Amino acid sequence: MSISAVLPILLLLLLSPLSPKAISGEVQTAYEILAGYNFPIGILPKGVTGYELDENTGKFNAYLNDSCSFSLEGSYQLKYKSTISGVISDNKLRELSGVSVKILFLWLNIVEVVRDGDELQFSVGIASANFAIDNFYVCPQCGCGLNCDNGSKVSKLRTNPLVSSV
Repeated sequence: MSISAVLPILLLLLLSPLSPKAISGEVQTAYEILAGYNFPIGILPKGVTGYELDENTGKFNAYLNDSCSFSLEGSYQLKYKSTISGVISDNKLRELSGVSVKILFLWLNIVEVVRDGDELQFSVGIASANFAIDNFYVCPQCGCGLNCDNGSKVSKLRTNPLVSSV
C-alpha cells in the first residue's frame, strides 16, 4: 500500500473523536467510564442500561430502566431519575441532574461531586458533605441500597460529621 493511500486513513484516525477502545470495537460500561475519571463505580446504582459521553466536552447522559430510590443504612434516602446527566472531568462531576437526596424532609438535587484524595464531596448547591471513598466501592441496588437479600451487610455510611456551606 502506498503512502498516499495510508495518509488519509491515518489522518482520519488522528482527527476522529473516537477513543482507541471504540475503534477496536470494545465498548466501555458507564462504570468503567467513571473509573477512568477517577471515581468509584458505587456512585451509580446497579442497572445502568447505557450512556452517552462527549469526550470533547465531558457532557454525559446515563440511563436506567426506570427511576430508582433506596436508603443507605437509614442515613440518607437517594433518588435517581431514569436519566442522569452532567459534565464529567477528572475528579469532578458538575451540572448534575437526575440525582437527589432527602435531607430532613426536603428533597435536594445533588449538583456536584468532587473527589479530593480519599473523600468525595457531594454538593446540593448551598451545602455539601464529605464521605470516605471506600463507601462507594460497591454499587447500591434500587429498592434495597446496600442491604439486599444477598446476605452481605455493609457498615454504616462513614461521613465527615461536618456539613459545610458552599
